[in-house]
Formats: sequence, C-alpha cells, structure tokens
Amino acid sequence: MSEAEIFEILRAHIWAAAMMAMPILAVTLVVGFAIGLLQALTSVQEITLTFIPKVFAVIVVFFLSLGYMTRIALDLFNNTVLPIISR
Repeated sequence: MSEAEIFEILRAHIWAAAMMAMPILAVTLVVGFAIGLLQALTSVQEITLTFIPKVFAVIVVFFLSLGYMTRIALDLFNNTVLPIISR
C-alpha cells in the first residue's frame, strides 16, 4: 500500500466523521445561539437553561439522523475497508 493510498483512506475517514457529526453540531449551534440570545434579552443567567435544551436537542437529532449516519458508515466501510481486505 502506497503513501498516497493511506492518505486517501485517511481523508475519506475524516470526511465521513465530519459528515456524521454535522447534523448534531449544527443543531447544537442553533440551539446555543437561540438560548444565548434569549438569555441576553431577558438577563436570565441560569446555567441549566443552556445545558438541558442542548442535551435534549442533541439526543433528538441523534436519533433522527441515525439512519443517515449509518448509511455514511456503511458506504465508508464498503468503499474503503472491504477493498483493502479483499486484496
């Protein structure tokens, strides 16, 4: 296996990890921004007000995007890992 093949496999895995994390990170960003804006407008600085909604949103988005993440992982396995094994 050449150095270029190793870097291509590494790039594919990093890209897959980024694509799998994107829905959760995007929702966390939006929920965090909305809660921060709400806190700034109302001057309520309760720490659980930021933590609990983010955790709930992450759990909901995780279960909603589980099929998407599984499809990415299976495509990655079929396109990168199986060809290496079959050599």
